[in-house]
Amino acid sequence: MKALVLYGPHDLKVAELPEPELQDDGVKIAVHYCGLCGTDIHKYHGRSGSHGISYPVALGHEISGVVEAVGRNVTDFRVGDRVTADPNYSCGRCYYCRNGMPHMCENARGVVKGMAEYVCPPQQNVYHLPDRLSLRDASMTEPLSCVLHGLDQLDVKTGSSVLILGLGAIGTMMLEVLSHQKTGPVIVVETQQSKKALAERLGADLFIDPLHEDVTETIRKAGIRNVDRVIECVGARSTIENAMDYAGRCAVVVLFGLGNDADPPSYYPYEAFQKELTIRNSYLNPLTVQRAVDLLADGYVRVDDFLAGVISMEEMHEEIMNPDLSRKGKVIARIR
Repeated sequence: MKALVLYGPHDLKVAELPEPELQDDGVKIAVHYCGLCGTDIHKYHGRSGSHGISYPVALGHEISGVVEAVGRNVTDFRVGDRVTADPNYSCGRCYYCRNGMPHMCENARGVVKGMAEYVCPPQQNVYHLPDRLSLRDASMTEPLSCVLHGLDQLDVKTGSSVLILGLGAIGTMMLEVLSHQKTGPVIVVETQQSKKALAERLGADLFIDPLHEDVTETIRKAGIRNVDRVIECVGARSTIENAMDYAGRCAVVVLFGLGNDADPPSYYPYEAFQKELTIRNSYLNPLTVQRAVDLLADGYVRVDDFLAGVISMEEMHEEIMNPDLSRKGKVIARIR
């Protein structure tokens, strides 16, 4: 099968791979769309994703497609079903799975290598798609499911003020979901002025360009007494450090962006102590995939709001090596 294959750091080719083997509990999916994740670019540069890498490997994990075959023990899916898949397998038997932490599974592994013509995840990882949800939009199920876990970690209370750092695809999804909750003022901090209109249309109360405005002073002048919740959606050293600075007293800060181990952030713990900050991370998407499917199908999250382009597998090869569209929003590969 044709796939976008990573052979090692900076060694990426569109090439032929053997089709994945269909197990007795597996579902063979003919992939139609696969989104590009920031972790794919991390892997290209030799950094790890959520799970370890064994070369050669097809990149991608944000998929949608149609069932082409099922294993003999599969009861929930039939040939022709439109589906998406959770790429993160958990065993259901280990200590962490049995204590409500499937994303911490001792036997976890990735089961979707999606920039390829076929994937064969176990049926427990596969989800039906309603007819009203297009295959293109359904490929955004996995990133949205991660967004939902991040927002669960943020633990927004009714009336809480929320600051979103970065309005890329992830930040946009965060804003769209928050717009349907009864939050207090929502603040977007973003350096691209071109995104101001989108932020305001999606319900942001305040848009701040930190290159031209003092963020803390602008928030104060807007009459917002305390920033109760901060979610960092960029992963740069500066934005992670700024998340701590912008957070108000007794705030919750969620670091969603992955960061860069070659340029780690630093902060002074005494400042976090003085404000009594709660600092959390968001790892994977435990038990949020069905919620993501439902939100996409019902139009609560609109892919057109953050989609930069749908391109071929060959074009995706160039995009990963030299990101261009990715700076503007989400990029999806059309596999067939």
